[in-house]
Amino acid sequence: MKTFLFPIILQAVLVLLLAPLVSGFIKKLKAHLQMRRGASICQPLFDMTKLLRKDMVISEHASWIFRITPYVVFLTTLSVGLLVPLVSIHVPLSFMGGVLAVIYLLALGRFFMALAGLDTGSAFGGMGSSREMTISAIAEPAMMLAIFTVAITAGSTNLSQMVLVGQESGWKFPDPSHTLAFAALFIVLLAETGRIPVDNPATHLELTMIHEAMVLEYSGPYLALMEWAASIKQFVLMTLLINVFFPFGLGTDWEISSIAPSLMLFTVKLLVLSGLVALVETTNAKLRLFRVPDLLAIAFVLAALALASKFLF
Repeated sequence: MKTFLFPIILQAVLVLLLAPLVSGFIKKLKAHLQMRRGASICQPLFDMTKLLRKDMVISEHASWIFRITPYVVFLTTLSVGLLVPLVSIHVPLSFMGGVLAVIYLLALGRFFMALAGLDTGSAFGGMGSSREMTISAIAEPAMMLAIFTVAITAGSTNLSQMVLVGQESGWKFPDPSHTLAFAALFIVLLAETGRIPVDNPATHLELTMIHEAMVLEYSGPYLALMEWAASIKQFVLMTLLINVFFPFGLGTDWEISSIAPSLMLFTVKLLVLSGLVALVETTNAKLRLFRVPDLLAIAFVLAALALASKFLF
C-alpha cells in the first residue's frame, strides 16, 4: 500500500505546487521582456490563498451545475496530472488509461465549465462558453493527431510506454514527423491555456475574453479552484510537450535517488519551454477572434502531416 500511495501523493504535491509557480514564472519573464519589474513568481499561490479565505457571491439564478463545476474541473485536471509522466517513467494512475483518458478528462472539465458559463444567464458567460467550444472543436483533433504520431512509434497509447520507447537509442526528435507534431501541440498549448495570440489571460475585456468570461461569475474559493485548475491544465500540457518529445532524464522508479536528478532536469526543460511561451506572447499581438480558427487549422494540418508521414516514410 505504501508503494502504491507514495507515487500518487508525491506527483500530486508536485503538480499542485509547480503549476502555479510556472504561471508566475511566465508572468515574471514577460514583465522582464517588457522592461517591467513584475510580481513574484509565487504571486499566483498568494492570490489563490487569499481567494480561499474570502466569501462567495453566487447568483440567485445559479443551479447545482454552477456549484459543482469548480470541483469537477479541479479534480479532472488533477487526475490528468497523475496520468502523465512527470519525473518517472511509471505513471501513478496508468491503470486508468493512456492518452485517450487525458484528452477525455480535459474535455469533461471543459464541458462543465461551458455549462457553468451558461448557467447564470450572463451574456458574457454564454459568449465565453460559445467561443471555448468553438476553439476546442478544432484544437482537440489536432492534439489527438499530434500525440498519436508518437503513439504509433511506441506502438501504444499508454504514456509510460511512449516515454519508455522514447528513451531508446533509436528515438530521434529531428525526425520530421516528431517536429511537425511538436509544433502542432505547441499551438494547441497556446489555445487550450488561453494565451496570446489566441486569448489574453491578463485582461477582462469582454470583447476578447474567452476563459475569463466563463469564470466571471465565480468568486472566493470557487474562483481559487478554477484558477488553480487552469494553471494545472497549462502545466500538464507543457509536461506532455516536454516528456513525450524529449523523454530523456526520466527516472526508472520512484526511489529518491532516481527522482531527484529527474526533477532537476525536468525543471530545466520546463523553464526553457516557459521561456518560449513568454517569448511568443511578448512578440505577438492577439489575433482577432475570427482569425483564431485559421491558426488552429494550421495546427491540425501540421498534426495530420506528422501522422501521415509515419505511414509514408
